[in-house]
Amino acid sequence: MAQKGVQLDRESFSCSICLDLLKDPVTIPCGHSYCRNCIKGFWDGEDQKGIHSCPQCRKTFTPRPVLEKSTMLADLVEQLKKTGLQAAPADHCYAGAEDVACDVCSGRKLKAIKSCLTCPASYCENHLQPHYDVAPLKKHKLVEPSKNLQENICSLHDEVKKMFCRTDQKSICYLCSVEEHKGHDTVSAAAERTERQRELEGSRQQIQQRVQDREKDVKLLQQEVEAINLSADKTVEHSEKIFTELIRLLQKRSSEVKQQIRSQQETEVSRVKELQEKLEQEITELKRKDAELQQLSHTEDHTQFLQNCPSVSALRESTPSSSIKIRPLRHFEAVTAAVSELREKLQDILREEWTNISLRVSEVDVLLSQPEPESRAGFLKYSCEITLDPNTANRRLLLSEGNRKVTFMKQLQSYSDHPDRFTEYSQVLSRESLTGRCYWEVKMRGLGVGVAVAYKNISRAGDGNECRFGRNDKSWALDYLLDSYSFWYNSMETSISGPESSRVGVYLDHRAGILSFYSVSGTMTLLHRVQTTFTQPLCAGLWFWNIFGSGATAELCKVE
Repeated sequence: MAQKGVQLDRESFSCSICLDLLKDPVTIPCGHSYCRNCIKGFWDGEDQKGIHSCPQCRKTFTPRPVLEKSTMLADLVEQLKKTGLQAAPADHCYAGAEDVACDVCSGRKLKAIKSCLTCPASYCENHLQPHYDVAPLKKHKLVEPSKNLQENICSLHDEVKKMFCRTDQKSICYLCSVEEHKGHDTVSAAAERTERQRELEGSRQQIQQRVQDREKDVKLLQQEVEAINLSADKTVEHSEKIFTELIRLLQKRSSEVKQQIRSQQETEVSRVKELQEKLEQEITELKRKDAELQQLSHTEDHTQFLQNCPSVSALRESTPSSSIKIRPLRHFEAVTAAVSELREKLQDILREEWTNISLRVSEVDVLLSQPEPESRAGFLKYSCEITLDPNTANRRLLLSEGNRKVTFMKQLQSYSDHPDRFTEYSQVLSRESLTGRCYWEVKMRGLGVGVAVAYKNISRAGDGNECRFGRNDKSWALDYLLDSYSFWYNSMETSISGPESSRVGVYLDHRAGILSFYSVSGTMTLLHRVQTTFTQPLCAGLWFWNIFGSGATAELCKVE
């Protein structure tokens, strides 16, 4: 009850604005009291209204009252301070559900600030004081507040666990060490703690070293990001400038061609019109002569007729046949053909150079290449649409299905001559050049069918190994012959054992130099993997053994 009374007294002498004991107390006309600075600040905020009020009862005053010190309240507050009036704990000082409560407090418990492993108990600031003042208690082990102090008490002997059994890896009391754990490797808890602490410090040092290493790596990566962004921005700016110059050059050439065409048009039209005017004048003159001759033909006087009639030979000479020869209507079609030819050449150049540019872009990879996928779904993320290039197809190969399927034929196909065509071996390359990570599948039917990848500059004409897939250093080939697989590179054969399947998957990681062949059925089985360095973009290839006759097919599948 005394404690409650002290708390009530404190509340009675507290300012309702700052909620603390009154400082330089003043009483306003309504009878309520406040700290001088508190009420002054409150009223300063109401000056603009012209009306001042009491923060508690809301009674208003006009004009603003003059504040006078309450001498009685000031004296009472000072006396209470001298007699040891203690402030009641704030709500945040009391223990909540998540806090460790003082074991000594009665009623509403305060938060514990320390736990004693010797007692064992937890104490608030007031009840902990004896552990600082009383000599025997000063030797007790104080730790941060803990809810698990009971775990420090042995359930068998009700003693503090001051020992550690290394055999059973558990904390025990002294009686346990001479009874249940007799003969075990036991040490004091402090000794085990020292050993564990040493190990812990070693682990911490390793972790801290790793943290430092990782922080260095992060810093390097941040610097790399900045370098990549700067380089990319400069490259984009430079590329845009170059392409803009190319566009301007094309526009200039277009304007020049247009100007030349218009100039030639004007010249030719002028020549034609000049000749047209001459012919029209001639027509007019001929019509005039014809009228004169017609009038003469009606003259009845024979003498006059004979005197004025020109000779027949003179009439024939004056009326020659037409000498205008109009060429077939081609006009400027030759120019159109020349411009179209230029477009085709530019497209070819852009297509080839674009592959080179794309390769250079894909080579910008500061980190290690991604691991090879482990499932077909993973491979399909890198699937690419591939079509066959008719200009490379040997004349025994018939392309179909949008240039995705090829059939080995007995009859030669009527393909036009082309420098990219394989002249002797039944082979064909893809139209697309492959860089980065790519995956595709080939469905095969018949014997003597193979899949390959090759550089675009592989030789085409002749029957030497420099033209044949897998027999040179510019191509890699997987053969399927007589129910078995074999891999060829630079005329070196590697026999392969693997499940037969009509479908073969090919995975290429150009940057990492990985080329893998898989047998695809219900699952994917690796047939062969190549680890090398690719120096150029690659093309997908298909080929056939001539000795097995016609009918064999290979198709680039649309994978899903």
